[in-house]
Amino acid sequence: MKPLLGPGAAALRLGWPAQLLWVSALSSAVSLPAPPSPRTSSSLGRSVLGLDKCNACIGTSICKKFFKEEIRFDSWLATHVQLPLGSLPSYPANYSDDSKTWRPAEIARLVSTQQHEVSDRRICASAAAPKTCSIERVLRKTGRFQKWLQAKRLTPDLVQGLPSPLLRCPSQRLLDRVVRRYAEVADAGSIFMDHFTDRDKLRLLYTLAVNAHPILLQIFPGAEGWPLPKYLGSCGRFLVSTSTSPLRDFYAAPPDQAADLAHQLLRILESLRSNDLNYFLYFTRVDASMFGIFNNGHLFIRDASALGVIDRQEGSPAARAAESQDIFSCLGTGCQAPPPPCDAVPEGQSVVLVCRQVLPALLRGKFPPAVQERIDGLLATCGDTARPDPEVLEAAGQLQSILRPLRTCDPRFAYRYPDCRYNDKF
Repeated sequence: MKPLLGPGAAALRLGWPAQLLWVSALSSAVSLPAPPSPRTSSSLGRSVLGLDKCNACIGTSICKKFFKEEIRFDSWLATHVQLPLGSLPSYPANYSDDSKTWRPAEIARLVSTQQHEVSDRRICASAAAPKTCSIERVLRKTGRFQKWLQAKRLTPDLVQGLPSPLLRCPSQRLLDRVVRRYAEVADAGSIFMDHFTDRDKLRLLYTLAVNAHPILLQIFPGAEGWPLPKYLGSCGRFLVSTSTSPLRDFYAAPPDQAADLAHQLLRILESLRSNDLNYFLYFTRVDASMFGIFNNGHLFIRDASALGVIDRQEGSPAARAAESQDIFSCLGTGCQAPPPPCDAVPEGQSVVLVCRQVLPALLRGKFPPAVQERIDGLLATCGDTARPDPEVLEAAGQLQSILRPLRTCDPRFAYRYPDCRYNDKF
């Protein structure tokens, strides 16, 4: 039996991997039909993603999972896909941690194929290299990475200019949490990087530069009550996630289900704004695809790449002069102008975005006229960018109060059933 090999570097030729994979388990196991054979899945892995070698991903948790055949492509690919497989934005797969119970998963691109190719060319051009080059070799020679090699601790100056909202105003406490929770090193738990190999540091820097979503899953894990799925591994520019339904698929849901999902979403925003760790997490943009629903009805954030973090306890570093950009500043979506300073982020920013761009389509025309009129009025208020934060947050609170009794208590909402029959809290 030929094993599935880890995420390779097919598009990056000689060195650094082209894929970013992360796996998130369902909150409750689902028994599925037998997964595709290792032979079929391995063949698809080679033809679609180039998973016939690990290269820079050797030793990572995701690479080990492919070696152990804990991730397999869905055999549906072999007979139903007519387009060139490499052009698809995502691929169905199955995940298991015991080889008996399989969970549906999805392997999706973190950046588009076009942006992927542009990024590769940009890296090679930065070193005056030909169109193809060793990406890892080029990135290792950069001034930023040379500073990382000498660093014992991850400090704000080392992430200056990286495009992720997570790193817009990083406190030392937040960066220490990143290092301490980073799961792709042998001895996690220390705030110092003495146990990081050179390749460990490059993996972490690369992930932070391309998309910080996997890092957010590690530093704010669902097991500790954060509304994020469980992290099981990452490397490169492809991701593997649980196969869940995006929120937009529920725009036609019945009133009680729409009320339940909207109520959950407002509660999530509340927890991001006020929590025991004293971090203020806020969205820089939103759309319905960024939220997903498990089969038990539980809503969570399926894409955390647009989340910024402000440390209320330690505060943000002092305002810096115009930040210089390097190749790591442009790996994800291209070089962009820096966002506004952190002290300009309104308290109600996430609420305004969700009330304007997500909730209207979910709640429109679902309820009796008097109730609907009240809901529409509150959505207009909490989605008004001209309103002061207290008015926005007050409207969101009133909307929660209206939605709560519109929910029903039945097995469709397994995440709170049957508790909801005996306790008003649910």
